[in-house]
Amino acid sequence: MEAAGAGGRRGTVKQLNVGGKLFALEASSLPISLSLSPSPNPIFVDRDPALLSAILSAIRAPSAAPAFPAGVLLDEAHSYGLHDQLLAALSPPPLLGFSASRASTLSPPSEPFPTALAPRHDGSLCLAHGAGLLTHYSPALEHLTTFRTHLHRITSLRQLPPGLAVAGSSLSPGLHVYDLLKGRHVASVQWSDPTDLRVQKAKVIAIAARPAADAADKNSPILATFECPHRENCILVFDPVTLKPIQEIGRQTGSAAKSSAPGRVVHLQELGLVFAASVSSGAFGYSGYMRLWDIRSGDVVWETSEPGGVGRSSRFGDPFADVDVDVKQQILYKVCSKSGDIGAADLRCLGKDPWVYMSSGPRGSGGGHGSVLHCYKSQVFVSRKDGLEVWSRLEEQSNGTANLAEQTRAKDNINNEGINENCFRSCYVDTEEDADRGMIHIMEGGGDRLFVTREEMQGVEVWETSQLAGAISLSLSSLLV
Repeated sequence: MEAAGAGGRRGTVKQLNVGGKLFALEASSLPISLSLSPSPNPIFVDRDPALLSAILSAIRAPSAAPAFPAGVLLDEAHSYGLHDQLLAALSPPPLLGFSASRASTLSPPSEPFPTALAPRHDGSLCLAHGAGLLTHYSPALEHLTTFRTHLHRITSLRQLPPGLAVAGSSLSPGLHVYDLLKGRHVASVQWSDPTDLRVQKAKVIAIAARPAADAADKNSPILATFECPHRENCILVFDPVTLKPIQEIGRQTGSAAKSSAPGRVVHLQELGLVFAASVSSGAFGYSGYMRLWDIRSGDVVWETSEPGGVGRSSRFGDPFADVDVDVKQQILYKVCSKSGDIGAADLRCLGKDPWVYMSSGPRGSGGGHGSVLHCYKSQVFVSRKDGLEVWSRLEEQSNGTANLAEQTRAKDNINNEGINENCFRSCYVDTEEDADRGMIHIMEGGGDRLFVTREEMQGVEVWETSQLAGAISLSLSSLLV
C-alpha cells in the first residue's frame, strides 16, 4: 500500500482502493465526495493506479522525470485534489536571473515565427505566430490548442481569466477577445467618437492586462493604446467583464514625436497611475517620451522626453532605447541607446532628472542599440548585441552572493539617499552560443520562467533556474561530524 500526505500538517487519513491497489491519502487533500465518505472500508475509485503512483512519486521527487506526460498527470491529479501540489512539483524553482539558462525551446506546430507572447503567473503561455495564429501551452508547457484568428498578424497579446486572450494587430483595427479552450473569436471592441471623424479604424499598439493571480486581480481593468490612420491616439480603459470602454486617457493628435501613440503601457494599480512610453529610432538615433497619468482624473502627473525634455538630463544625447516598470519595487528602468547603461528612477520621488545610472560589466561593449528591457520578479533583464544581462538589487538576492556588509550598506543607501548604483549587481547569463543565435526581440516573464524570442529565429526559448542552483555544498569536515 502506498501512503502520501497532502503536505504540511498531517490530518485524517483515508484509504482508497484505486483499481485494486490500496493508497492512503490525507482527507484534507481529497475532493469532498471522497473525504466525507462514512465507510470504514477503503473507498473504491475506478481509475488507473499507475497514474496515481506516478503523481505521488512526482510530488515526492520533483527533480525526477515523471513516468507519464505532465498534462496527463495534471488532469488525473484533479480527481484526488492533488493538482496544485503536482503543479508546484513540476514547476521550475524560483527564477533567479543570474543562474538562469535556456532549458528548452517551444516550436509551434505551424508558422513558427512568434509575433507576440502572453504568459501567465502559473507559467502557461499564449503565443501569437505566423499569419494570425494563436497557440496555447499549459503550465507544464504541453501544447493544448492552435487555431487561426481572423487577424493577419497579432502584435500585442495578453491573457485574461478564464482561458481568454485579448489581442491587437498593427495591421487591423480593433481589440479582439478569443476563447483559447474552444479556439474561437468571442468579441471585438473598437474606438469610436461620433464627434470626431478622424477617429476610425483605430489599431491597437499596446495592451496592459493583469492575468488574475488572486481575487483582487479579477477586477483589474484592461488598458489598450489605440491609433488611427491620421495618428490620433489615446489609451482606453475597459471593464474586464463587459469589455465596455469606461475611460479615455491621454488623447493626442500624434502629429509630433512627443504625441505619438505609446508602445508600452503599464497599470500601476496600487498607485492609481498609468505609465505610458513611446520610443522610435531612425537615421538620427532614438527619441521618445515617458508619462505618468492619474487614472482617476486623467491628468499627467509627470513626464519627460529624450533627447531634451523639461530639464536637460545628465545623459543628454544618449536617449533611451527601451523602458519598463518594476511594479512591485515602484522603480522605473531604462536602457540608454548609445552607452547601453541602465538608468533607474524611484517612482515616489520623480523630478526633472531622477535617474541613477549603472554601467555594465566586462561584456557590456555592445551599447544599447536594439536593446529590449523587461522587469520581472524584482529583476531587470536587458538584451544586448553581446548577450542577455540581468540586474538584481542586493536585498533581493537570497542565495548568499552578497555579504551582510554589502546588504546593510545597500539598504542604508536606499533609505537615506534613494536609489544608489551600489544597490545593484549585474551579470551576463547567456553563453556565447546563445548570443550567436541573434538579438532578442521579445522578453516576457511568467511563473518562474522567462520566455524569449529572437529576430528571424523560429520558436520561443524558455529560460529557467536550474534545480541545482539552490544546492548546498558540504565540506568534508561537516560530513565527518
